[in-house]
Amino acid sequence: MIELSVDLGRNLKLKNPVLLASGTCGYGLEFENFYPLSKIGGICTKGLSYKPIEGNPTPRIVETSCGMINSIGLQNIGAKAFVEEKLPLLAKKDTKIIVNIFGYSLEEYIKVVEFLSEYQEIDGFEVNISCPNVKKGGIQFGTNPKLTKTLVSKLRKTTEKHLMIKLSPNVTDITEFAKVCEGEGADSISLINTLLGMAVNIETKKFSIKRKMGGFSGPAIKPVALRMVYQCVKAVKIPVIGIGGISNYKDALEFLLIGAKAIQIGTANFFNPSCGKEIVEGISNFLQNKGIENINQWIGSIEDE
Repeated sequence: MIELSVDLGRNLKLKNPVLLASGTCGYGLEFENFYPLSKIGGICTKGLSYKPIEGNPTPRIVETSCGMINSIGLQNIGAKAFVEEKLPLLAKKDTKIIVNIFGYSLEEYIKVVEFLSEYQEIDGFEVNISCPNVKKGGIQFGTNPKLTKTLVSKLRKTTEKHLMIKLSPNVTDITEFAKVCEGEGADSISLINTLLGMAVNIETKKFSIKRKMGGFSGPAIKPVALRMVYQCVKAVKIPVIGIGGISNYKDALEFLLIGAKAIQIGTANFFNPSCGKEIVEGISNFLQNKGIENINQWIGSIEDE
C-alpha cells in the first residue's frame, strides 16, 4: 500500500492530496452518484455567505475551445441552510469538509466564519478573497495587500479551525499576497482562482455571458497556475494547495512535484465527474511503479537548480 496522506497543519490531515474545488462540485453530495466521497481527501464546498445569494443573471457560463468562463456570482443557499440541510449528510461521508466562505465586506466574512466555527463537523475554511465575477467584495480583498492583511488577521482571531486563503492570479505579484497570508496566521493557501476572461458570439454579435467578463478556467490555465504555485512554494513555509487546469493524475503529480502539498480539481469535474477517484488511483499506481512508498517523498522533489 502506498502512503498517500498529507498534513496541511492545524488538525487538517488528508487521506490523500486530492480535493474537489469549490464551485465545481456543489456541496459535495452531488458526486455520490459517481463515486464514494471517501475515496478522495476532501471537498471544498460551494462558496457560502451568511445569507442566501441568487447569483448573476443568465447566461452566466460558456464553454470555450480550451476551458470555460463562468459568472455564476456566488449563488448559494446561505450558511444556516447549509448546516441544516447539507452538513449532517456530508459528515457521514468519511472525507474532510472544507467550507469555502466569502463576504462583500469584512463584517460579512467574520459573521459567516463565526457562525460556522461552532460546528465540529467542519474541518476548515477556504476563504475566497479572489472571485472575479462579482461586482463588489471578494476581489477587492484579493487584489489589495492591505485589505488581505486586515481580513486574514481578523479571521485568524475569529476561528481556531484551519484557515486556507484562496488567492487571485489577477495581481502583479502573487507571492506578496502569499507572504501576507502567512504573516497574519493563515494555515495554508490555495491557488489559483480563475483568470479574468471574456467570450463573444459572432453570430449574435453579443457577449456570451451577461456580465461580459467572468472567471476563465480549465486546461489552458495550467501553465500559469503551475508557475504561480511554484513561486508561492518558494516564498512561504505554509502548505500550498495547487489549483488550475488539473484534469488527470499526471497534471496532479506535476503540481505535487514542484511542492504543492495537495491539489484541487475544478473544471475537469464538469467533463469527467469521476476524475477525483481516477486521479487518486493514478497517483497511487504511478508511485508504486516508481518504487515510491510515501507521497511525501514525491512532493517537492523536483531537481531545482
